[in-house]
Amino acid sequence: MKKVYFLQTCDTCRRILKEVPLEGFEKQEIKSNPITADQLEEMYAISQSYEALFNKRAKLYREMDLKNQALTEEDYKQYLLEQYTFLKRPVFLVDGNIFIGNSKKVIENLQNAL
Repeated sequence: MKKVYFLQTCDTCRRILKEVPLEGFEKQEIKSNPITADQLEEMYAISQSYEALFNKRAKLYREMDLKNQALTEEDYKQYLLEQYTFLKRPVFLVDGNIFIGNSKKVIENLQNAL
């Protein structure tokens, strides 16, 4: 299975989606079509961490002062389900592997896996 979760208004997501061959990928825009609990569980099953899926650069993260709180995995899960902006993006699922975020190394590993 090949799937990508992304945000259409994110310039970085758009750039990466142009760099990566997307034939055969199911695409899900997370603002208009938010992730479900089942989809989040699927990502968690591979990554083994809600925190790894969590975007700590989100404006809302700073506004809510979450960095000064002791968040648990359950807290991360709840925030991810409540607000699309907290998902670190893009997230690529490729044949049982997960590629989270937009770092150069993650995108390189993704391209090598395709």
